[in-house]
Amino acid sequence: MSLLALQRDFRGWLTTEDAGTAARFGAPAEAGLAVYLNNYRGQLMACLSESFEVVRAWIGDAAFEAAAAQHIDRLPPHSWTLDAYALDFPETLDRLHPEDPEIGELGRLERALGLAFIGPDAAPFDPASLDGIDWDEAVLHLVPTLTSFPVTTNAGAIWSAISGGNQPPAASFLSEPASIMVWRNGFAPSFRTLEAAEAEALALMMEGRNFGALCVDLVARFGEEQGPALAGAFLGQWLADGLIASIS
Repeated sequence: MSLLALQRDFRGWLTTEDAGTAARFGAPAEAGLAVYLNNYRGQLMACLSESFEVVRAWIGDAAFEAAAAQHIDRLPPHSWTLDAYALDFPETLDRLHPEDPEIGELGRLERALGLAFIGPDAAPFDPASLDGIDWDEAVLHLVPTLTSFPVTTNAGAIWSAISGGNQPPAASFLSEPASIMVWRNGFAPSFRTLEAAEAEALALMMEGRNFGALCVDLVARFGEEQGPALAGAFLGQWLADGLIASIS
């Protein structure tokens, strides 16, 4: 057996536990293979547990370990770094818990917060530099760690309570679908749940549209008085949150 074939067989054994593959190593190797398999699965389980501590606290150890075991069986590592292994786990949670969507949404929130923590740096825009900006043409350049995803439940409130050491609320559906925005503020990953109007406004800015286009859109939807007021309120909140890196 060549070294390459040996390596492929060994990887196949770790990811599939195929009896035929194990047999090619011979009976004396059985005990050693079992040790390697246990270490392999244990490391992947630890990776998922460390990446999704709030999900584990929410659903309990037994349910989390069952979900992690199914994830490990379904999806072997696919990157040079173990950090990437946890990225697909929220989709496994969706598949396993279709009647409890807050579980997958909690997973997506933890994933986004983790990615924001290791994302590229960007200093927030200084509000003292707002003078002289042509707001009809101004383009807001948002911090590179900013991302958002849709939610239908109070996953954000659940995450905040558990991470703060408090009793979480019962899972519930939001009165209207919303979005959770995640970014890093200084060294601290942050998030905020957005109602539809702000989420759609932020999406326009993320597409590179200018602020004037946002104002036109809000006027068309909310009227001549409320539209500009909303645009100003959104801008003020985004500056306070440190979402804007620069304005051109």
